[in-house]
Amino acid sequence: MTTTVPKSARACVADLAARDLARWQRGYLADQPDAVAALARLRRGAGREAGQLPDLWSLIDIGPLYEPDTGAGRFAERELGRAEDALHVTLTLWALHQQSRRTGMHQAHRSDHPRGLGAAVRRLMLTKDKNKIDESLQKRLVRAGTAPDLATLAQRLRDLVLLLRREDIAVDYALLAGQLYVWQHPGGPDAVRREWGRSFHARIALPDAGQQTSAPDTQAPDTQTSDTGKDAS
Repeated sequence: MTTTVPKSARACVADLAARDLARWQRGYLADQPDAVAALARLRRGAGREAGQLPDLWSLIDIGPLYEPDTGAGRFAERELGRAEDALHVTLTLWALHQQSRRTGMHQAHRSDHPRGLGAAVRRLMLTKDKNKIDESLQKRLVRAGTAPDLATLAQRLRDLVLLLRREDIAVDYALLAGQLYVWQHPGGPDAVRREWGRSFHARIALPDAGQQTSAPDTQAPDTQTSDTGKDAS
């Protein structure tokens, strides 16, 4: 099924997430009181639906999506709700991931580094046993990918984030925000699962050496899944 997402809308959501993530992460790592307080407030929303905590309304601002220069004309009312939900899940998961970590758990795109949740889970496997695939971790990723709705997906992602935090493995949360926006559209879950699968199988450097796991050099990047997601990164 072809994913039906307004052109560039995914990019708008990802860009908005990147803006807030960069600001809060920089502030948190510098022990700035407002950023530390924001992270504590956001963390309470992890795994919960947007709107359940009015305290977060002032933190997760979708106002820029209404502005002409950010593509507001592409967002109908329902699309704004989807964008808000995607941002809520993303930012609250990052806050949970960042808690008590002294390095940034949001990792912006690097051309030499596989992107996406699948790549992060694969790195977690490699930190545990470089010679064996941890099937329990792989099953957690598959289980997240088969979530029937966004609320269930948020809960399953929360479980994965707690494991990633334990090993200080970062995630590109701006990319995740765009994926969670796509997820809510017809055909979206299939598209996002394919992205996670491609990033899981991408070439990944082992944490303690220059060796790499092998994957075909022709692996497609995990942002190029649907016609409407091509400009997401």
